[in-house]
Amino acid sequence: MRFYIHYYIVVRCVMKKIAIIGSTGSIGTQTLDVVQQHPEEFVVEGLAAGANVDLFVQQVNQFRPKKASIATRELADQVRPLLPAEIELSYGEEGLIQVAAGTEADTVVTAIVGSAGLPATLAAISEGKTIALANKETLVTAGHLVTALAKEKGVSILPVDSEHSAIFQCLNGEHMEDVAGITLTASGGSFRDYTREQLTNVTVEDALKHPNWSMGAKITIDSATMVNKGLEVIEAHWLFGLGFEQIGVLLHPESIVHSFVEYRDGSIIAQLGTPDMRVPIQYALSYPRRWNSAAQRLSLAEAGKLQFREMDFERFPCLRLAFECGKIGGTAPTVFNAANEVAVARFLNREISFLKIEYLIETVLSRHEALADPSLEVIKDVDLWARAVAESL
Repeated sequence: MRFYIHYYIVVRCVMKKIAIIGSTGSIGTQTLDVVQQHPEEFVVEGLAAGANVDLFVQQVNQFRPKKASIATRELADQVRPLLPAEIELSYGEEGLIQVAAGTEADTVVTAIVGSAGLPATLAAISEGKTIALANKETLVTAGHLVTALAKEKGVSILPVDSEHSAIFQCLNGEHMEDVAGITLTASGGSFRDYTREQLTNVTVEDALKHPNWSMGAKITIDSATMVNKGLEVIEAHWLFGLGFEQIGVLLHPESIVHSFVEYRDGSIIAQLGTPDMRVPIQYALSYPRRWNSAAQRLSLAEAGKLQFREMDFERFPCLRLAFECGKIGGTAPTVFNAANEVAVARFLNREISFLKIEYLIETVLSRHEALADPSLEVIKDVDLWARAVAESL
């Protein structure tokens, strides 16, 4: 059975060299927080960011990477005078690739949001770099390409998402043929206790108030629609080589049990902890070791009671759509992801209502006939098509 996270034991006597694409986002900034907590362990070789100029300049001046990249040429011209002269500055997709694949980094943290991280991730794998994967869209849109290349190059893909990190930890020392199934837990997001009727008039501000996690805007909206969990289901399929019938989802409001694995003898192994993304980020960077963490310790006595509920696919239709797209395969997950990215952007821009997000996704999917085993070029073309349709609706 496929399993693209490779187990290995390493005795390190040198600092780990890392590059981060998406350094100014939620995962990127928390990764650099981990670096600051363990300065003796890391050298930052590359940083790539979007359009957050002030934070990007601050990060580059603080961590002094050899290479840095920002979203556009105009922004690159703007920040160039503010950076040390010896730092090689680039921009756009080529800049992402330079930071991901063109440095001496051992590990690349793919923290960029959306499918824009795919070319850079493939380039890093081609160069034999370990991938600390926080960009789930990479596997959602091109899982067959990414995992095949990782296998060919002998590259490890280590999960950063809390749920996949939990599964990874629960599988340590076990045999994949003994796995009966896995369950990803979901907080339910900002509106987990709302009825469909109550969702009609919710605002952007309401949607961005996640009850448990500190995350970026896009992923917070995805959590509220349950698209994020759907993307994680497809990601888990590729990471762990499991069929979709072996992957379940439970609503767990406390976000303490991050996920669990059931084995064929009936045993269940779960990973628990407080909801702090620095823990799975650090584990992906320290694996197979564990380091001290600034995260708050979990007290089960204080937690008192943990709740679990079956997932309601009528209440959360985007999760149903994700399972359907994952089973269809080919370009279906690409369309699902692209349509969602556009829909979320339009909601955040107050162009559409919250419930229109699922409407846009389902409508775009209904107009697409999935193509099997797509090449990277086909994936790019389908992605552009889906975005154009979602913008036009």
